[in-house]
Amino acid sequence: MLKRWVVCLVVAAGVLATRPMASQKLGLPQDPVATFSILGYDPATGEFGGAVQSRVYSVGNGVLWAEAGVGAAATQAIVDVSYGPQAIELLRKGTKPADVIKQILDKDTDPGLGRGRWPKEGRQFAVINPVGETAVHTGPQASTWAGHKQGKFCTAQGNILAGPAVVEGMVKAFEETKGRLDDRLVAALEAGQAAGGDTRGMQSAALLIVKKDGGPWLHNDVVLRLQVDDHEQPIAELKRLVLKNPRRPR
Repeated sequence: MLKRWVVCLVVAAGVLATRPMASQKLGLPQDPVATFSILGYDPATGEFGGAVQSRVYSVGNGVLWAEAGVGAAATQAIVDVSYGPQAIELLRKGTKPADVIKQILDKDTDPGLGRGRWPKEGRQFAVINPVGETAVHTGPQASTWAGHKQGKFCTAQGNILAGPAVVEGMVKAFEETKGRLDDRLVAALEAGQAAGGDTRGMQSAALLIVKKDGGPWLHNDVVLRLQVDDHEQPIAELKRLVLKNPRRPR
């Protein structure tokens, strides 16, 4: 066992020595929110929301946004977290997802972060409305490989990924998995990871699903909100929590 740990540590040290952090390569004051995420809608139940995984601590803190009857958003890469609340506000007014993307980008003054660069051209974000219409943007300076793929009632997006197979696999899994929305979102994360996922590895994951009065207790629109902030297998842990939900049909 000790020998195995020594080998793992040596290999890990070698990887860290040959792969500078994204912030160092791009000259940024912080690491971008490199991740892969999916937004999805279930027409059978009216639920919608999203799920995300990344090699950063507590990725759920600032990526997923949702409001019942309004829509959901995912904000990542060289992220401006205000894109999330802005998107929800515009969706609340009935703005189409594509127009939400355009208006937020047009409004972004590219202020930087502290005294450093935090370029608008590196933003990545996605939007879904209450009937499953989606729009997504991947800036040209988002850390490679960066891109997205839209599917039926879903959109998958990510950066610092192994390649396009990650988002392609996520959409395929979401569309082909039967059952509850939480199962389909987790299946999408599993497929993204199986295709290579975040090239830096895994650390945290999160899931958020909303529906008007769809949550437990009185006047609660949150069907499920889960965060795995720091774990060797965050997707597996997220799935364990999904399956443990006491409101889940047995």
